[in-house]
Amino acid sequence: MAKRVLHDEYFKKAKEEGYLARSAYKLIQINERFRLIKSGYRVLDLGCAPGAWLQVASKLVGNTGRVVGLDLKDVREKFQKNVRVFQGDVRTFDVNTLIEAAGGKFDVVVSDMAPNTSGAGDDLVSCMLCQEILNRIAELVQPGSSLAMKVFEGSEYKPLLNRTSRVFKQVKGFKPKASRDISREIYIVGEHYKGPIEGAIRKVGDAMQTDASVEAETE
Repeated sequence: MAKRVLHDEYFKKAKEEGYLARSAYKLIQINERFRLIKSGYRVLDLGCAPGAWLQVASKLVGNTGRVVGLDLKDVREKFQKNVRVFQGDVRTFDVNTLIEAAGGKFDVVVSDMAPNTSGAGDDLVSCMLCQEILNRIAELVQPGSSLAMKVFEGSEYKPLLNRTSRVFKQVKGFKPKASRDISREIYIVGEHYKGPIEGAIRKVGDAMQTDASVEAETE
């Protein structure tokens, strides 16, 4: 019953406050904890459908900021003037198109991408999606930028944390209250991008060691 109440709480709240999905509160809570998105920032939202995170980011960056979304689906919702949305695949889409739409490289990259859940192997596919983001992060952001991306916990979760810590000074796993209790989803938050690192790990399953700060927390 408690889990159902949790679902109802955020579902109803999203309807009342005009958000396209209850997932809006996940980004709100991530930002309340880490303060990743600020006024005037350029934000890239990967896997942006149905658009709830675009709505949240648009409010946070204000009129002087820019929000760019990318999704495999055609997102046709009407957003504020500071939002641009493109249809495409993160693995192959032209990065320059995204950067031009934002007016420069991004200050923050966020991702709520998830595989089509089938049960077995979802965590591995989820980690592979996150790895694709890490593979392209150097093209998208400037040093000092931040990242928040969803992953399903499994055997590759901790190695993915370690790979993320190669390119971000501080890395944490964070589960917002808006996530359902039964969900294995957690958000990897990387702060203070270091810049491209030669010989970076580019595929799931590669092991590595790191001396960066890696923590996990639940809120």
